[in-house]
Amino acid sequence: MKQIFILFFFFVPIFLFGKINVTVSILPQKYFVQKIAGNLANVIVMVRPGSEPASYEPKPKQLSHLLKSQIYFSIGVPYERVWLKRFKDINPKLIFVNTGKNIKKIPMLRSYSFSSKMKKRLKIKISDLDPHIWLSPLLVKKIVLNIEKAFVKIDPKHAKIYKKNLVMFDKRIEALHNYGILKLKNLRHRKFIVFHPVWGYFAKEFNLKQIPIQLEGKNPSLLTLTKMINYAKKSKIRVIFVQPEFSKKSAEVIASSIKGKVVVLDPLELNWEAGIKKAINTFSKVLKNE
Repeated sequence: MKQIFILFFFFVPIFLFGKINVTVSILPQKYFVQKIAGNLANVIVMVRPGSEPASYEPKPKQLSHLLKSQIYFSIGVPYERVWLKRFKDINPKLIFVNTGKNIKKIPMLRSYSFSSKMKKRLKIKISDLDPHIWLSPLLVKKIVLNIEKAFVKIDPKHAKIYKKNLVMFDKRIEALHNYGILKLKNLRHRKFIVFHPVWGYFAKEFNLKQIPIQLEGKNPSLLTLTKMINYAKKSKIRVIFVQPEFSKKSAEVIASSIKGKVVVLDPLELNWEAGIKKAINTFSKVLKNE
């Protein structure tokens, strides 16, 4: 009798209400899944608001949800390297879908080298690939296509709904991309400093250049920080972008030295469209006025 109750508890959410239980890594993925699946899916997010995806450890309650989940949508954030295998051990029947499939990732910056004239040259470590693909509208088109294909495969009876939702959301993404192109077309400056190198794909899509303070998860040395301050002064950079979950200390040191300011932008907004539009408007305003 106890075993029957346990089975009923785990499978009621799927069969009684007809919904697919889904787990995702970060908040924007929940938005993508909801746009494609609508009310056909329950979505649980692993990395909670205000947490950093690189070092996050799931809570017991979140892990228990995996027992009821049918799909796990990964996206390539660092914590997945350790935890995806553990998730498979917890629920061997869990279907893993890489939403970054068919997306060519760009390398992340490893170190800086400044010449005597303070012209920046970059050394890049090819093996370190940027996971922040959800901040590019054009790449999100591929992400949601991967999500739609997964739902059609696991739930073919609702294929028309998933396909229709994909077409509708794809048009919204295209409109957001075009909005960004228009807003960021004629800027006074195209370089910006950011604490953590999260805006690489966004910058690539809209022809901007990010200069990160933090490299490979580490803060710069005092010498590098000093050279970066001198570079920022020469380049007339007056704004440092930071994320809510990171310390502002290094950013504030640079901002104070260049008589600039620190601006907070959240790359993990649940409302992905609103978050990207806010980023576009913020970069447009700041880079025109620097």
